[in-house]
This record gives sequence, structure tokens and C-alpha cells, in this order.
Amino acid sequence: MSREDFNYSSILVQDIMAKTLITVNLSTTALQVAKMMEQGGIGAILVQDNGNPTGIVTDRDFATKIAANNLPLDTPVEKIMSSPLISINHDQPISAAAERMTSKKIRKLAVTENGKVVGIITSTDLVTQLTK
Repeated sequence: MSREDFNYSSILVQDIMAKTLITVNLSTTALQVAKMMEQGGIGAILVQDNGNPTGIVTDRDFATKIAANNLPLDTPVEKIMSSPLISINHDQPISAAAERMTSKKIRKLAVTENGKVVGIITSTDLVTQLTK
């Protein structure tokens, strides 16, 4: 089956998203988040402010903000997170997720259902789906 033959509209974001969410508060340090990412084998952690998702810290944020600017590892994630949090609805086709990632030049999207974050979808998830 070629890429053109594959019906991307039949696969929804909710079908391939990661449902396990790790969240931290604004004052969590970059070092704490880095350790959580390493232990969990993940590349992103959501940041909450009073229980509301407000941003995301990704492995790329470490490279472009911590390392490139020589910031200390006790820097709070509030200073390095990507915000506002960019999201997509759970019932959207994965092609819409790919388009949003491309247009926003990002690799991870929060997934929402009824306004609540219920998962994360990454560019790796999309690529993995393409190879099936």
C-alpha cells in the first residue's frame, strides 16, 4: 500500500495518542524535570498552574533554552516551558495533527476532550503509524 492509498482520515488522534500524562507545577526545576524524563523514557512533561495545563517542557526546550543559554539546572520550568500549550481535539484525524505540528513547527501536541487534556501525540507517534 502506498502512502497515497492510506486513508489518514480514518485514524483519529485518540487512536494513537499516549494517555499517560506526567505533570509538574511552575516551580519544578529543570533538573527535576530532566530526571523525570529520563526515568520515564519520555520527551515531554506538561506544566500546570493551579491544576490547569499552561505549557509543556520538551527535550528540545533543554537544548534551545537551558544548554544554549547556559541556564542553571535549578531554573524553574516556568522560565523554559513552551507556552501557550498547543492542542488538538481527540476526535480529529491524525492528518490534522500532522498539519498543526507542521504549521506551528512543533513535535508534540496536547490532546483535549471537552476542554480537558487527556493525552499527548508526538511526531514519533505519527511516523510509527505510517510504518504500520
